[in-house]
Amino acid sequence: MEEKTAENDYLKRENNRKHYDKRLILEIVKQVEDGMPRQLAREKYDLGKSSLSTWLKAYGSKTYHAHKRKTYTNLEKSTIVAAVEQGRMSIKQAQIAYCVRSEKSIRDWVNKSILEKGKFSVSIKADMSKRKKTTEEINPVEADLQKALQEAQLKIIALNTLIDVAEEQLKIDIRKKSGARRSSK
Repeated sequence: MEEKTAENDYLKRENNRKHYDKRLILEIVKQVEDGMPRQLAREKYDLGKSSLSTWLKAYGSKTYHAHKRKTYTNLEKSTIVAAVEQGRMSIKQAQIAYCVRSEKSIRDWVNKSILEKGKFSVSIKADMSKRKKTTEEINPVEADLQKALQEAQLKIIALNTLIDVAEEQLKIDIRKKSGARRSSK
């Protein structure tokens, strides 16, 4: 006697151009939510990665969506990092306010931001908190240089945010990749 399985109850695709039966889709989603490895489901039902992901997004239960790892856009990350770097929030406060699962994620984003800005992007606010100078101790040239540095840092942050927003909205890569070759004339 043939063992009855869920996929036997639903219509199989006649060819790769036909859609899957919705009942089969819901059954596959349920099986994955119940613990079936995605790789096994893809092999068993001859699915692509994007199909299964799309189905889980569209038909997944509230429990699935609640426990799914959230991905953050570059703009969201920049906003969180800016709040932490400017001292408006601690890492713990940002974690709670933006519903980030771990403080480590935020620390990693902050460290990445610092590396992107380069070694010259040291916060003036941090330097000044170490040693407060009186107005007599600061010579005019040094004050002008500090002001220019602070303006340059703000401009860099603004430009990076602008690039992040443009990449997010236009869905294109604006920043040059490190391995790109230059054409010679």
